[in-house]
Amino acid sequence: MSAQNLSAAKDLARLNIDIDRIHELAESLLPVYAQIELGESLSDPELNHALSELVAVVHDLHPADMATVLESLPLQERVLVWKLGAPEEDGEVLLEVSEPVRETLIESMGQTELLAAVDDLDADELAELAPDLPHEVVFEALSTRDEEERAQVAAAMSFEDDQVGGIMDFELVSIRADVTCEVVLRYLRRFDSLPDHTDKIFVVDDDDVLQGVLPIRKLLVADPDTLVADVMATDVVLFHPEDDVEEAAQAFERYDLVTAPVVDTAQKLIGRITVDEMVDVIREEGEADMLNMAGLKEEEDLFAPIMDSVKNRWVWLAINLCTAFVASRVIGAFEGSIEKIVALAALMPIVAGIGGNSGNQTITMIVRAMATGQLTGSQALHLLRKELGVATVNGLLWGSVMGAVSWILYGNLGIGLVMVAAMTLNLLLAATLGVLIPVWMDKFGRDPALGSSVLITAVTDSGGFLIFLGLATVFLL
Repeated sequence: MSAQNLSAAKDLARLNIDIDRIHELAESLLPVYAQIELGESLSDPELNHALSELVAVVHDLHPADMATVLESLPLQERVLVWKLGAPEEDGEVLLEVSEPVRETLIESMGQTELLAAVDDLDADELAELAPDLPHEVVFEALSTRDEEERAQVAAAMSFEDDQVGGIMDFELVSIRADVTCEVVLRYLRRFDSLPDHTDKIFVVDDDDVLQGVLPIRKLLVADPDTLVADVMATDVVLFHPEDDVEEAAQAFERYDLVTAPVVDTAQKLIGRITVDEMVDVIREEGEADMLNMAGLKEEEDLFAPIMDSVKNRWVWLAINLCTAFVASRVIGAFEGSIEKIVALAALMPIVAGIGGNSGNQTITMIVRAMATGQLTGSQALHLLRKELGVATVNGLLWGSVMGAVSWILYGNLGIGLVMVAAMTLNLLLAATLGVLIPVWMDKFGRDPALGSSVLITAVTDSGGFLIFLGLATVFLL
């Protein structure tokens, strides 16, 4: 997001008010959308006033807020508001919106509009948008850039989205170590503005090999005659373009970084990564984990067409249906026991429910630990022992509570004891699989969060029914 953009950022409460008003205005203007798109004047004074108000509100939005507004609107209203936005901010808005929404916006734009939108973008920003743009637009946009920028775009596009090289910024300031701080200050004054998030200047030799960094805070208080070599920091956190962005984001959080250099195998400085990109990575990974745990294949446009949403969700719903059928067959196998002791039908959902809840707690903690780098395969066994201990305590505690309640309700001590044993065993099963499912998925190269919530619930339901009804059949009949 450009620091030069003067549109006012809004707090969440004000933005929500704007979204409601924009929705109301856009909805009223949909019947005359064709006229608006053609630039024709509206004969109805009320609609004309609504259009003027909508344009004024939209043009006052910061690009990030505009992105939030567009993500919050149904498709037709979204396209209308997008057409009425400030054209000079289109590129920044496209960078801010989620990928599914970006696709709908690009589909609504002509080639001329797209070229105008990306005209002012930096090389790294153009590279970020390029996969979603038509090939002819990318080709035309690159033809207007100089050779250095074209090389930078090609370099950024050669890396995967989950690699540092795919998000690195080519705008940076570098200096030599054998100049004085006064020379550096004079050099910086030649810039109209420094690149966003410039908290340090990179020190390189004549071959652009990274030597260290000069923090701005040190530069400002250093003696003007002091050499850069005497005040620069040589212990630098740096990255290579092939590094994983999640690991880079963890390093930014761990070391409180604002920017960090990106070097090639020869230690030559080729770019930098900034904290704003790392915040996006952390947010996107968190959202992806949340979606995966719920069994969603990918990020989904909130107002996507029905069939698009169906395609995104059907896989794990099908899996869930299969596991539910297995659970029903487990219950069916004990129909005779349930007929003889009707109380079992009322109590067995409790055993399955608490197991699913406990398993989801464990699996959420494990996935988070793996995402933050706190858990490796070698620690899994130790953590499993700990989780089994927690499950045992919780099982005996809450099993005893429900056992006592069951005894009071049904006047049968045996049912109470079966509840204690079944809840404890199901919590132990939930703890075991809550640790092993994400560990196994990670071992086989899959996302540990992928469908984990669905899987653990399926296992604890079937397992809970089997354990409870099995114990009841053995000890009560």
